[in-house]
Amino acid sequence: MDTQRIYKIIFASVYPLYIQKAEKKGRTREEVDAVICWLTGYDRQSLQAHIDNKSDLETFFAQAPHLHPNASKITGVICGYRVEDIKDELMQKIRYMDKLVDELAKGKAMEKILRT
Repeated sequence: MDTQRIYKIIFASVYPLYIQKAEKKGRTREEVDAVICWLTGYDRQSLQAHIDNKSDLETFFAQAPHLHPNASKITGVICGYRVEDIKDELMQKIRYMDKLVDELAKGKAMEKILRT
């Protein structure tokens, strides 16, 4: 896996794909924003700023206010990897985000997705 290439992906290029995936399954952009903000500690304004500034994933996570304390409860397989077993911290955060959007698209309840 070429991690450096993944780190340089622009968040603004991935974000519409998350929205599209969720909306295809009857979920909303607001719900996608909610799970991303829950994970990263961003509010909607700062999330939008990263989209507008075309931050790469490395910058997006490096500047995140905080990773949610319950993020470690995110488990399962995404892209063929168990998220809880990923050793690279940044890659794990990226896969956490993928997993949350995936769960949203699969119709999981927000309380379950947000590990409350």
